[in-house]
Amino acid sequence: METSASPEHNLMIDGSASPTLQIDPRRARFPCCIVWTPLPVISWLIPFIGHIGICREDGVILDFAGPNFVCVDNFSFGAATRYIQISKEKCHSIPNPSVCQSEDQYRQDEPGRDIMTWDDALRKGTQEFQHRSYNILTCNCHSFVANNLNRLGFRSGGWNVVNLAALIFLKGKWKIVESEKIMAAEEGQVFSCHTLDAWTEQLQKGNESKKLMVIDFTASWCGPCRFIAPFLAELAKKLPNVIFVKVDVDELKSVAQDWAVEAMPTFMFLKEGKIVDKVGEQRKTSCSRL
Repeated sequence: METSASPEHNLMIDGSASPTLQIDPRRARFPCCIVWTPLPVISWLIPFIGHIGICREDGVILDFAGPNFVCVDNFSFGAATRYIQISKEKCHSIPNPSVCQSEDQYRQDEPGRDIMTWDDALRKGTQEFQHRSYNILTCNCHSFVANNLNRLGFRSGGWNVVNLAALIFLKGKWKIVESEKIMAAEEGQVFSCHTLDAWTEQLQKGNESKKLMVIDFTASWCGPCRFIAPFLAELAKKLPNVIFVKVDVDELKSVAQDWAVEAMPTFMFLKEGKIVDKVGEQRKTSCSRL
């Protein structure tokens, strides 16, 4: 017996006829991407395990979140922290990605209709998994994404839970949530360095001001780093005469290597460019570098 679909259900099925947009982490928009976020505790111990989803052409995230339920635009377990954008040219089931689809082609599929767009494939996958039970080993979020990649014919198909996990782990790009960057910039307390130029600028400011600098070498996948971050922010507010700087070791690998950082979190205390103390490398709670 069929029931009337909710607005959220219709959004999952209907999709959007919007052209492919730019990646916008602040709005959680990752057009034609696979996205990943860590699972509490589990990902800290086994970094390649996490929750995964796939995004429509307009960047909205779809993820298999439970029995008979594909979540739309509300990524389970928090914001996406890693992503990989899929080239439509490598999807053999899309004959011509540049062909614009009329509005009625985004309605529910007719029997035997061929896949013509990226969103067509995701719509079919969503319809299928809305009638599947959830099993953490055999039918999970990875199964949903792999099913869609096979439907798209990405790299001729053959995707499964194992090689999909390897793909996002080896090729996925880490992305700090943009809102966190903006918040840090507005507060002016902990400065996040995302480029070598930014790091050089902060290091120079510290040397010229002769103030104590606290450098937090961190990683988005590191559990202890996330736990410590709020305390560091509060400490920075209480100590305005100290310069607090955060460096993501995945974004600035050369900086981490130059300063011999081997585990996260590592805190370095600098005065006029010289190390006066170093804390965290030998801590049992530290995360080893990948």
